Amino acid sequence: MLQSMLHFLEKSPDCFHAAAQVQALLQDAGFVPLPQDGAALAPGGRYFAPLGGASILAFRLPSSAPTGFTIAAAHSDSPCFRIRDHAELTGAYTRLSVERYGGMLPGGWLDRPLGIAGRVLVRTPTGVAARLVDLGPEQALIPSVAVHLNREAASGGKFDFAQDFFPLYSGEAGHFLKAVAQAAGCAAEDLLSSDLFLYNGQRGLLWGPEQEFLSAPRLDDLACVFAAAQGFLMAGDSSAIQVLAVFDHEEIGSETSRGAASAFFPETLLAVSQGLGLDAAAHRRLLAGSLLLSCDNGHGVHPNHPELADRNEAPVLNGGVVVKHSPRYATDGLSAAVFSEICRRAQVPVQHYSNRPDQAGGATLGNIAAARTPILAVDIGLAQLAMHACFETIGSRDVDYMIRAIRAAYETPLTVRENEIQL
Repeated sequence: MLQSMLHFLEKSPDCFHAAAQVQALLQDAGFVPLPQDGAALAPGGRYFAPLGGASILAFRLPSSAPTGFTIAAAHSDSPCFRIRDHAELTGAYTRLSVERYGGMLPGGWLDRPLGIAGRVLVRTPTGVAARLVDLGPEQALIPSVAVHLNREAASGGKFDFAQDFFPLYSGEAGHFLKAVAQAAGCAAEDLLSSDLFLYNGQRGLLWGPEQEFLSAPRLDDLACVFAAAQGFLMAGDSSAIQVLAVFDHEEIGSETSRGAASAFFPETLLAVSQGLGLDAAAHRRLLAGSLLLSCDNGHGVHPNHPELADRNEAPVLNGGVVVKHSPRYATDGLSAAVFSEICRRAQVPVQHYSNRPDQAGGATLGNIAAARTPILAVDIGLAQLAMHACFETIGSRDVDYMIRAIRAAYETPLTVRENEIQL
């Protein structure tokens, strides 16, 4: 399974390729596009609904009347550099014009080969078509300034994103457009626009005396995308509608047409209920008996800086699935209790994470999605080091724990009673 995950990461250099990889897994498992005409859905049916090329929802319907939704959600995007449409900057060399996407740790992007991948929009005889492109993992490089020319660099000087991070691409002007067109299989004049990104093409790997660590680019949050997809595909039958959700744009706030804050999520859940012949009141009853797992990695205690972690709730790599607690997370006492009990029954270890009291911490898609679709929600993830770096680290054993936890949640429908949830 770990080798499959490393392959998934390698084939997912950006959000568009990641969503395409998920869709391919679904189609191989017999999932078909969700009808857009309001047609009745078949009990036991398997459907998927893509959006914008980088988000996708998938549904496995029960063979009998549904009792709720069980949802695992993750995000397809990662912090990186986005290449602007008018990309070439000429001078002594040809460089590419880029901008930050998300909140990154920038230093690791320097002095390493970088790939270029994403989506291009091309002119066709009938209109405009989207095509995925990957120019390869060794296309550009952002050179640092030698310490002899910048003495502040030796003491960790600050970066200037308007000056320091334009990647060196070529010694020849005009080559970039030609290369993108060739990858897209079209003439350069038919390239209309693009959503291209730099990516770290270094392959992920297992390491340590017992290969207990896994390091790779884009573990936040493609490790959770992979685990959620595997748990979804492995899950057995349930009386709940099983849902896999992969959203784009979490790293920039989710408030977009294909982010977790969009109408795509609640409207598609409603469409599925309607496809099963349920009215609005029945749909609300389904939501009341539902569970959302918001899957996004959490901070593991740092080996060199344990003081940055909370004293009592500091997860370690390979210690189990992390339940994340904060006013900015969706987790509350009820959802934490339900998820912890699911994991106990599945014999999956659980850890708990809280921000240190003097730190605000981050947020993720759980609260955003749950605010628009009132579902019991819990934020979970893998303990991770170097979050938002271009090469991150998790515990290799935690991948199996996460898959098993998600699978167990899918196989455990909830029955809501007054002051009690039955599992």
